[in-house]
Amino acid sequence: MHQGRRWWLGGLVGAVVALGPEALWAASPEGAHGGLISLDKSLIVQLVNFLILLAILWRLLYRPFLAKMEERRAAIKKALEEAQAARAEAARQQEENAARLRQAHAEAAAIHQQALKAASEEQRRLVAAARREAQQLVESAKAQTDADIRRAREELRREVAELSTAVAEKLIRKSLRDDDHRRIVDDAIARLAR
Repeated sequence: MHQGRRWWLGGLVGAVVALGPEALWAASPEGAHGGLISLDKSLIVQLVNFLILLAILWRLLYRPFLAKMEERRAAIKKALEEAQAARAEAARQQEENAARLRQAHAEAAAIHQQALKAASEEQRRLVAAARREAQQLVESAKAQTDADIRRAREELRREVAELSTAVAEKLIRKSLRDDDHRRIVDDAIARLAR
């Protein structure tokens, strides 16, 4: 309302300033050459008409114009606030995404380290198992070799015993001289050596 009074007062002062010199010119006694405005009732009617026109323009045009301007200012202010809020939200979201990305990288690195550690442990376990198996194979082969040697010795003893028995039988069956006897023993020993 305060702004409306200023506007009215400005309009009235403007009208007086605009019409003042002419009104004085028209009211002067030498005003015979005629002015645009004569100082009589028509001036007052024109002034009243002008003020009514100002009031109508004020009510119909200027006040809605001010309301529209205020509405536009509020909409712009609201849009700026929303843009600022959206910018802040975008920055927060970007920081959150960056934090998630850093966390994902850290988790991936941890998983990678854990996988390397598990693979290393698995490799050590497999190497140890392979060594144990190789040791068992060596021991088994050694035991097999020892058993084969024992069997071969037993077989050799048996053959020696059989040969000795055979030699003794031959010696007993015929009485031989010492030279024959030595020859038979040498033959038996030669057989054993093969």
